[in-house]
Parts: sequence; C-alpha cells; structure tokens
Amino acid sequence: MPVSSSITFIGLHYWAGSGREFGALARLLAPAHSVLAPDLMGFGQAAAPPQAGDYTVDAYADQVARFINENQVARYVLLGHSMGGKVALALAARQPTGLVGVALLSPSPPAPEPMTDADRLSSLKAYGKPTEAEKTLHTITVRPLAAADQQQIVQDNLRSTRLAYEAWLLHGSREDISARMCTLQVPCTILAGDQDAIMSPSVHGLETLPLLPEGTPLEIISGAGHLLPYEAPEEVARLLRDFAQKIEAA
Repeated sequence: MPVSSSITFIGLHYWAGSGREFGALARLLAPAHSVLAPDLMGFGQAAAPPQAGDYTVDAYADQVARFINENQVARYVLLGHSMGGKVALALAARQPTGLVGVALLSPSPPAPEPMTDADRLSSLKAYGKPTEAEKTLHTITVRPLAAADQQQIVQDNLRSTRLAYEAWLLHGSREDISARMCTLQVPCTILAGDQDAIMSPSVHGLETLPLLPEGTPLEIISGAGHLLPYEAPEEVARLLRDFAQKIEAA
C-alpha cells in the first residue's frame, strides 16, 4: 500500500549526521504528515559503498529515489538539511513523480560550498575523534540542547564511515549543480538560523535563493544555529505545516 496521499516529508540529513535528527519533527508533524528519514550512504546505519566515487551528490539522489519508490510514497516534499539540501535539489531537478515541494534547512548551496581550505583540512583531521566531535557540536549549535540530543549528535558524527566523511569534504561539497536548477518546477522554501556559524543566511540569499523558483521565501529563525531540527523543532514544524498547506491550497 502506498503511503497516505497527504504530503509526506522525506528528511535528508546533514553531513556526519543521520536520519535520527528528524525525530522531534516527525512527532510534531504527526498525524497530519509523516516524516521518512533514511540514513544516507556511509552515515548512520546505512550500508557503505566501497568506493569514494560512490558518494557523489547524484549517487545520494539515486539512493533517495530508490527509498521513495520502495516505500511507495505518493506525494512528498524533500526536506533537505545542509548536505541533504544539495541532495534534495539534485533529485528535485529530475522532476520525479510525486514531488510536490522542496524545503531546505540551512542547505549546502548548488554551487561549491563556501569552505576555506583550512576549515576543510581541520575537518578531515577531526575524523573519529570524540573530543573533536564534541567541539563540532558546540560550534554548529547555539540553543541549549537536551543531553540525549547532544549524545546523539556526537554518536552520529563518530559512526560516520571515513569514506563518506571525507568524500563530502573533498568532492561532494565542491560539486556544482547550479545549471540544473532551472528545471525546478515545484514550490520551494529555505529555513535558516540567524546564528548559523557554518552557513549564514547571506549564503542562502546570495547562492541558493536566486536559483530557486520566483517567490521562494527565506525564513529566518532567530537565535538558532545550524542544526535546526534539534535547536528549533517547533518553529521548523510550524513553517513546514504552513508550507504544506500552501501547496495543498494551490
């Protein structure tokens, strides 16, 4: 049986995260909307392809397309966070059947991600180190988080496979899919924290928003950092409900 004809959100997680990040959003959006959030290859509990070349943005988009088909989702919004945002845009550009919208949470832009060589090298050296994972947690979040959420974020970071972890830093984040954005034909929205130290709202306004359909809003969440599903689940859920209602009313 296909998933309900009401809009389902397909959650695509951030780099070095997992689908678990959408747990609070799933509870807040139920019962009106379901949230399905796969672990992307090499992260969480997902199987890890053997080759670094298997971790391209398109390879992830292929994985998500298979997931949607296997779960027989009839109507869905791609809900892409950070790295998952770029994957969502790549898949949306293919105009897949059933896609009715794209919601981006602090997304990696279609063009190469604005990351300095020093930051890239620092992240590469941090792989697998608990103290560095904890440092990253405090760098990318602003609002206080429950101890269980902090533990989950650190655990997800540490269980990332080295190939997937490094492939995004060295290759995926540098891919340029900007030319494909002209094929986007569904409503889009961007949500960003005004205190995001990784991807500031200005990055979204300058590099992503101009490539999306005319009228796409950039919603700013005050006092939040990069991990919106953890830091601001209530605000994000409200904005997603409003987005889904506008799609339904169109």
